[in-house]
Amino acid sequence: MQRVSLGNLQVSRFILGGNPQSGFSHWNGEKDLEMKRYFTAEHIKALYRQAESLGITTHIGRADHHIMRVLLEYWNEGGMIEWIAQTCPELGNAERGAVNGIRNGAKAVFVHGGQMDYFLHHHRLEEIKGVIAMIHDAGLPAGVAGHKPEVFAWAEEHLECDFYMCSYYNPVLREKTAEHITSDEENFDDADRERMVATIANLSKPAIHYKVLASGRNNPKQAFLYVAQHMRPGDAVLVGVCPKDDPEQLATDVRLFEDALAAVVHA
Repeated sequence: MQRVSLGNLQVSRFILGGNPQSGFSHWNGEKDLEMKRYFTAEHIKALYRQAESLGITTHIGRADHHIMRVLLEYWNEGGMIEWIAQTCPELGNAERGAVNGIRNGAKAVFVHGGQMDYFLHHHRLEEIKGVIAMIHDAGLPAGVAGHKPEVFAWAEEHLECDFYMCSYYNPVLREKTAEHITSDEENFDDADRERMVATIANLSKPAIHYKVLASGRNNPKQAFLYVAQHMRPGDAVLVGVCPKDDPEQLATDVRLFEDALAAVVHA
């Protein structure tokens, strides 16, 4: 498995995502609940171990109480996956989320994309400067996520980030709340993907490409080829899986990603 650097942290180029483990399907409430029921502590730890066996060294997961507790159990049992913490707007402000990550073993922390989008809309992005400083003061790489290119244009000018989390899609507007509220009408528009990869091409820091499969709506082989065609040498990809109906889903995604990288190199 290839690795890249986020500040002083080395990560696998394929990173295991965490939205499914916390019940965020980006489909509907019924699917959210199905994921919550499936992802017991034992199933989550089994997924982490499978990721390790595939050469994945890094997991991005929400700094919520469920995930933090499971990670501690997994590490106590000898697990080696390293955690990059995502702040959680439902548990409080971005500062609270950063503290959760810092105090519970995260190797890097970033501000949730919904929070960044919300602050962008309400002209409050200046408040994020203190959060980035807090993360750096703890000795960790710091980043921000977002679903809109404007977030990264502002961050490039005003923040000292070590990495960016760049969503290919902007399925739900965050004008009223930073939290993700599942809707049957989430919008996955390929025009958003085109704008984001154009933005990534000009960023000064490594980008982690996420929502690349449009939460299962895109053909995986085609989606990973698109990612490989638009990744820069220091970029990574983030993918969440739910192996309930396909225990080999993660292994298949890793293979498709590595095949796509090889195809681009030899094109």
